[in-house]
Amino acid sequence: IGLNVEPQEQVIRLATLTKNSGLDGVVCSAQESSLLKNELGKEFKLITPGIRPAGSDQGDQRRIMTPVDAIQAGSDYLVIGRPITQATDPAAVLKSINDSLASK
Repeated sequence: IGLNVEPQEQVIRLATLTKNSGLDGVVCSAQESSLLKNELGKEFKLITPGIRPAGSDQGDQRRIMTPVDAIQAGSDYLVIGRPITQATDPAAVLKSINDSLASK
């Protein structure tokens, strides 16, 4: 797409531009959470989609991470869609996710 930089460098550049423009955070892959927290500080908020509980189907997501791993990487807010909405018992899945996060 015409970029002459590594993906991580572009992520940092765009997130820095976002922060310098006065915004509080970005939507990013959990794979970039640690990098962005180190570069932009813990107050800069990271919203991460592609979150899949352990054992969940990957679906069409390529860059997934478990809820626990995403939080440990620095994500502040997790977007967890289909593993909950398409579950036979969505409340049980959500409780399991919450329990896994509470135990860490």
